[in-house]
Amino acid sequence: MAKESILKRHPWMLHVLIMLGLSLAILALVFLFIKIYARQGQEYVLPEMVGSNVADLRADNPIGLDIVIMDSIFRPNTEGGLILTQDPKAGTAVKKGRKLYITITAYSPEDAVFPELAGLTVRQAVSELRGCGLEVGHLKFVEDPYKNTIIDHTCKGKTVYAGQQIERGSIIDLVVGLGDSTGSSVIPFVIGKTAELARRDIIASSLNVGKEHFRGVKNRNTAVVYKQEPDYTGVSRYNYGTSIELWYIDADDTDIEKMVREFKVDSSKIEDPNAINDGRPTPEEIENSDRWTW
Repeated sequence: MAKESILKRHPWMLHVLIMLGLSLAILALVFLFIKIYARQGQEYVLPEMVGSNVADLRADNPIGLDIVIMDSIFRPNTEGGLILTQDPKAGTAVKKGRKLYITITAYSPEDAVFPELAGLTVRQAVSELRGCGLEVGHLKFVEDPYKNTIIDHTCKGKTVYAGQQIERGSIIDLVVGLGDSTGSSVIPFVIGKTAELARRDIIASSLNVGKEHFRGVKNRNTAVVYKQEPDYTGVSRYNYGTSIELWYIDADDTDIEKMVREFKVDSSKIEDPNAINDGRPTPEEIENSDRWTW
């Protein structure tokens, strides 16, 4: 009599083997689905998109980026749809379908409500105006008991009032008090910064933007400052309203990190321009170095 197979003698083992096989098959399908869903190994490096038009990006979007416009800023004499900022930045590895957050130039001016600036410092006023999509043009300092405080504000020579509707992107000139004596401020370090950031930091320090030189620059939106006059020292002080002259170069044509490393501290990060800069060079460093000139 032939021996019965083990499966005939123990039929329950057949069911166990079938269940085990099905479990392994389901597990394999799950891992395959996860791999496909996550697109493992299919990462792409984002190119530099700042300066290009969002319409071109949408027309040529091979990796299916989900483009999200976070904000639009109106700039006179500038075409609408130009990308001003991108997040993630160029050089970041992303997968297909990744959300790309951008800021673009507006196609047409939009109205903003002019904020209340009375009693604010220049730095506070700059923050308020930028939050409304407005830019600061020129600072005019006049005799007034309140030092570094906003007295008046105009647009194209006409006074604007809190609550008034005004086009986004408009340039606002500020009249500021001098207090009982001429105020002074440490010149901010703007080497390596774009024109937009350099202007913001200079105005926020109660200084004015002087001549700006863009000779040979291909893209003014991404160009960075490579020279400023007066020079940054971290300790030298200049009267409120002093003009800072700026020279720009295309970001792709220079080593920005190398330029920045040549200076010790960025004084534009000081909340109060009159505060002591703890990062400034010591008297001994100044005496023993030929870099810190006056």
